[in-house]
Amino acid sequence: MTVRILLSAAILLASTATASAQTIGGAAPTAQPAPAAQPLGGPVVAGVCLLSREAIFANAAVGRAASARLQELTQAAQTEIDGQRTPLETEARALEGQPDNEANQQRRTALAQRWQALQQTAAHNSREIEATRAKALERIANEAQPLIAQAYGAKNCGLLFDRNSALGGNFANDLTAEVVRLLNGRIQTITFERERLPQQQPAAAPAQR
Repeated sequence: MTVRILLSAAILLASTATASAQTIGGAAPTAQPAPAAQPLGGPVVAGVCLLSREAIFANAAVGRAASARLQELTQAAQTEIDGQRTPLETEARALEGQPDNEANQQRRTALAQRWQALQQTAAHNSREIEATRAKALERIANEAQPLIAQAYGAKNCGLLFDRNSALGGNFANDLTAEVVRLLNGRIQTITFERERLPQQQPAAAPAQR
Protein backbone atom coordinates (compact mmCIF):
# COMPACT_ATOMS: atom_id res chain seq x y z
CA MET A 1 0.00 0.00 0.00
CA THR A 2 1.51 3.34 -0.98
CA VAL A 3 1.72 6.35 1.32
CA ARG A 4 -0.65 8.22 -1.00
CA ILE A 5 -3.27 5.52 -0.49
CA LEU A 6 -2.67 5.68 3.25
CA LEU A 7 -3.26 9.42 3.30
CA SER A 8 -6.47 9.07 1.32
CA ALA A 9 -7.62 6.52 3.89
CA ALA A 10 -7.51 9.29 6.50
CA ILE A 11 -10.41 10.98 4.77
CA LEU A 12 -12.42 7.77 4.87
CA LEU A 13 -11.42 7.21 8.48
CA ALA A 14 -12.78 10.57 9.58
CA SER A 15 -16.23 9.66 8.32
CA THR A 16 -16.04 6.09 9.63
CA ALA A 17 -14.77 6.95 13.10
CA THR A 18 -18.07 7.90 14.69
CA ALA A 19 -21.57 8.82 13.67
CA SER A 20 -21.93 12.54 13.01
CA ALA A 21 -23.71 14.56 15.69
CA GLN A 22 -27.28 13.43 15.30
CA THR A 23 -30.56 13.84 17.10
CA ILE A 24 -31.59 11.02 19.37
CA GLY A 25 -34.43 10.12 17.05
CA GLY A 26 -32.43 10.11 13.82
CA ALA A 27 -33.04 12.78 11.19
CA ALA A 28 -34.31 15.96 12.83
CA PRO A 29 -38.00 16.60 12.16
CA THR A 30 -39.63 19.98 11.92
CA ALA A 31 -39.43 22.12 15.05
CA GLN A 32 -43.19 22.29 15.48
CA PRO A 33 -44.88 19.19 16.94
CA ALA A 34 -47.64 19.46 14.32
CA PRO A 35 -47.57 20.47 10.63
CA ALA A 36 -48.14 24.20 10.04
CA ALA A 37 -50.63 23.66 7.24
CA GLN A 38 -52.51 20.78 5.64
CA PRO A 39 -53.80 21.78 2.22
CA LEU A 40 -56.09 18.76 1.86
CA GLY A 41 -58.10 19.56 4.98
CA GLY A 42 -61.32 17.65 5.46
CA PRO A 43 -63.47 16.62 8.42
CA VAL A 44 -62.10 15.12 11.60
CA VAL A 45 -62.18 11.32 11.37
CA ALA A 46 -63.53 10.16 14.71
CA GLY A 47 -61.33 7.63 16.47
CA VAL A 48 -58.39 8.03 14.08
CA CYS A 49 -55.37 9.65 15.71
CA LEU A 50 -51.85 10.54 14.63
CA LEU A 51 -48.48 10.64 16.34
CA SER A 52 -44.91 11.45 15.37
CA ARG A 53 -42.36 9.72 17.58
CA GLU A 54 -39.54 11.59 15.83
CA ALA A 55 -41.13 14.94 16.74
CA ILE A 56 -41.56 13.81 20.34
CA PHE A 57 -37.89 12.91 20.64
CA ALA A 58 -36.82 16.15 18.93
CA ASN A 59 -39.07 18.54 20.88
CA ALA A 60 -39.33 17.04 24.35
CA ALA A 61 -36.77 18.36 26.84
CA VAL A 62 -35.46 14.86 27.57
CA GLY A 63 -34.91 14.22 23.88
CA ARG A 64 -32.94 17.43 23.45
CA ALA A 65 -30.87 16.64 26.53
CA ALA A 66 -30.13 13.15 25.25
CA SER A 67 -29.12 14.52 21.83
CA ALA A 68 -26.72 16.98 23.47
CA ARG A 69 -25.17 14.20 25.55
CA LEU A 70 -24.84 11.97 22.51
CA GLN A 71 -23.01 14.74 20.67
CA GLU A 72 -20.56 15.00 23.57
CA LEU A 73 -19.88 11.27 23.47
CA THR A 74 -19.56 11.34 19.69
CA GLN A 75 -17.01 14.14 19.84
CA ALA A 76 -15.04 12.31 22.53
CA ALA A 77 -14.97 9.17 20.39
CA GLN A 78 -13.79 11.20 17.40
CA THR A 79 -11.08 12.84 19.49
CA GLU A 80 -9.75 9.39 20.41
CA ILE A 81 -9.33 8.60 16.73
CA ASP A 82 -7.88 12.00 15.81
CA GLY A 83 -5.22 11.67 18.50
CA GLN A 84 -4.00 8.39 17.02
CA ARG A 85 -4.39 9.45 13.40
CA THR A 86 -2.20 12.57 13.55
CA PRO A 87 1.14 10.78 14.10
CA LEU A 88 0.27 8.29 11.36
CA GLU A 89 -0.38 11.12 8.93
CA THR A 90 2.92 12.73 9.91
CA GLU A 91 4.83 9.50 9.31
CA ALA A 92 3.04 8.92 6.01
CA ARG A 93 4.06 12.38 4.76
CA ALA A 94 7.64 11.75 5.85
CA LEU A 95 7.67 8.59 3.71
CA GLU A 96 6.22 10.36 0.66
CA GLY A 97 8.81 10.40 -2.10
CA GLN A 98 11.37 8.34 -0.17
CA PRO A 99 13.34 5.71 -2.06
CA ASP A 100 11.62 2.37 -2.47
CA ASN A 101 14.31 0.44 -0.66
CA GLU A 102 13.85 -2.44 1.75
CA ALA A 103 13.92 -0.28 4.88
CA ASN A 104 11.24 2.07 3.56
CA GLN A 105 9.15 -0.83 2.33
CA GLN A 106 9.16 -2.25 5.85
CA ARG A 107 8.18 1.15 7.28
CA ARG A 108 5.33 1.44 4.78
CA THR A 109 4.11 -2.06 5.56
CA ALA A 110 4.16 -1.36 9.30
CA LEU A 111 2.38 1.95 8.74
CA ALA A 112 -0.31 0.25 6.65
CA GLN A 113 -0.90 -2.22 9.47
CA ARG A 114 -1.27 0.61 11.97
CA TRP A 115 -3.75 2.34 9.67
CA GLN A 116 -5.77 -0.84 9.42
CA ALA A 117 -5.83 -1.19 13.21
CA LEU A 118 -6.96 2.42 13.57
CA GLN A 119 -9.71 1.93 11.03
CA GLN A 120 -10.94 -1.07 13.01
CA THR A 121 -10.93 1.03 16.18
CA ALA A 122 -12.85 3.79 14.39
CA ALA A 123 -15.50 1.35 13.20
CA HIS A 124 -15.75 -0.09 16.72
CA ASN A 125 -16.24 3.41 18.18
CA SER A 126 -18.99 4.03 15.65
CA ARG A 127 -20.80 0.85 16.70
CA GLU A 128 -20.56 1.87 20.35
CA ILE A 129 -22.00 5.32 19.65
CA GLU A 130 -24.89 3.77 17.71
CA ALA A 131 -25.54 1.32 20.57
CA THR A 132 -25.56 4.27 22.98
CA ARG A 133 -28.05 6.17 20.82
CA ALA A 134 -30.33 3.14 20.54
CA LYS A 135 -30.32 2.54 24.30
CA ALA A 136 -31.07 6.20 25.09
CA LEU A 137 -33.86 6.18 22.52
CA GLU A 138 -35.33 3.06 24.12
CA ARG A 139 -35.30 4.70 27.55
CA ILE A 140 -37.15 7.76 26.27
CA ALA A 141 -39.63 5.58 24.39
CA ASN A 142 -40.35 3.64 27.58
CA GLU A 143 -41.02 6.91 29.42
CA ALA A 144 -43.28 8.14 26.62
CA GLN A 145 -45.32 4.97 26.12
CA PRO A 146 -47.72 5.36 29.10
CA LEU A 147 -48.18 9.02 28.18
CA ILE A 148 -49.06 8.05 24.60
CA ALA A 149 -51.63 5.64 26.02
CA GLN A 150 -52.97 8.41 28.25
CA ALA A 151 -53.36 10.86 25.37
CA TYR A 152 -54.81 8.10 23.19
CA GLY A 153 -57.51 7.38 25.76
CA ALA A 154 -58.27 11.06 26.39
CA LYS A 155 -58.93 11.59 22.67
CA ASN A 156 -61.06 8.45 22.52
CA CYS A 157 -58.89 7.07 19.74
CA GLY A 158 -59.59 3.77 18.04
CA LEU A 159 -56.62 3.77 15.65
CA LEU A 160 -53.19 5.39 15.88
CA PHE A 161 -51.11 6.11 12.77
CA ASP A 162 -47.62 7.46 12.22
CA ARG A 163 -48.11 11.11 11.35
CA ASN A 164 -45.14 11.05 8.98
CA SER A 165 -46.99 8.57 6.76
CA ALA A 166 -50.02 10.86 6.32
CA LEU A 167 -50.10 12.79 3.05
CA GLY A 168 -52.72 15.25 4.26
CA GLY A 169 -56.08 15.69 5.91
CA ASN A 170 -57.40 17.01 9.20
CA PHE A 171 -54.78 16.71 11.91
CA ALA A 172 -56.98 17.74 14.82
CA ASN A 173 -56.41 14.36 16.43
CA ASP A 174 -52.62 14.64 16.36
CA LEU A 175 -51.42 13.53 19.79
CA THR A 176 -47.81 14.64 19.37
CA ALA A 177 -47.95 18.04 21.08
CA GLU A 178 -49.90 16.64 24.03
CA VAL A 179 -47.45 13.79 24.52
CA VAL A 180 -44.53 16.27 24.41
CA ARG A 181 -46.27 18.34 27.10
CA LEU A 182 -46.88 15.29 29.28
CA LEU A 183 -43.34 14.02 28.79
CA ASN A 184 -41.89 17.39 29.78
CA GLY A 185 -43.89 17.18 32.98
CA ARG A 186 -42.63 13.66 33.66
CA ILE A 187 -38.91 13.90 32.90
CA GLN A 188 -36.53 16.61 31.76
CA THR A 189 -33.24 14.83 31.22
CA ILE A 190 -31.42 11.51 31.37
CA THR A 191 -27.77 10.71 31.98
CA PHE A 192 -25.85 7.95 30.27
CA GLU A 193 -22.34 6.92 29.31
CA ARG A 194 -21.02 5.40 26.14
CA GLU A 195 -21.90 1.76 25.69
CA ARG A 196 -18.92 -0.57 25.60
CA LEU A 197 -19.02 -3.45 23.16
CA PRO A 198 -16.64 -6.42 22.86
CA GLN A 199 -13.97 -5.98 20.23
CA GLN A 200 -14.65 -7.90 17.03
CA GLN A 201 -11.87 -10.23 16.02
CA PRO A 202 -10.51 -9.61 12.51
CA ALA A 203 -11.31 -12.31 9.99
CA ALA A 204 -8.55 -14.85 9.51
CA ALA A 205 -6.71 -14.64 6.22
CA PRO A 206 -7.38 -17.55 3.85
CA ALA A 207 -4.76 -20.27 3.86
CA GLN A 208 -2.26 -20.10 1.04
CA ARG A 209 -2.05 -23.12 -1.23
